[in-house]
Amino acid sequence: MAYEDALFQLGMDLTRSSTAQKEDSIAETFDPNEERNDFFIERDGVRFAGHHLLIDVFGGNKLDDLKHIEKTLKRCVEIAGATLLHIHLHHFTPNGGVSGVAVLSESHISIHSWPEADYAALDVFMCGDAKPELCVDVLKQAFEARDVVVKPFKRGEELSRLEWSSAADKIPPVRLKAVQAA
Repeated sequence: MAYEDALFQLGMDLTRSSTAQKEDSIAETFDPNEERNDFFIERDGVRFAGHHLLIDVFGGNKLDDLKHIEKTLKRCVEIAGATLLHIHLHHFTPNGGVSGVAVLSESHISIHSWPEADYAALDVFMCGDAKPELCVDVLKQAFEARDVVVKPFKRGEELSRLEWSSAADKIPPVRLKAVQAA
């Protein structure tokens, strides 16, 4: 039974429907008269898909503590003004490292930790009005980091205005609608 439950949690048990399968199977017809809400960002005349931060935590603590990491990711989501859809974390043995992702309406936060080296690599990507830069101080404090290095990127900024306009003119036939578990 434990094996079947593990498969179900991973979305691999075809005999039962998982939340992921439900999310993927519900389609909403696109209404061309509805205002577009594509979450692209335009600042200082530059249009881009979202802010992407690569964050390295050095000299960190609690990098093997699943509950602490989950609480920290939830705090990041809250402080950034994002919307949490799902968190999945995996604890590795024997070193105790953690790998996981917080899936957001605005994109994601991922983490992979090496507690034996007091190091964690995080990937924070958010679009729309979310403010991923606010996560940096949360991470530094939560992991009591000696140093934090942040490499920011504006995803998609290389596309010209013409390409963005062309993409905006295309109307997708179906838009998937996520359903949150009750």
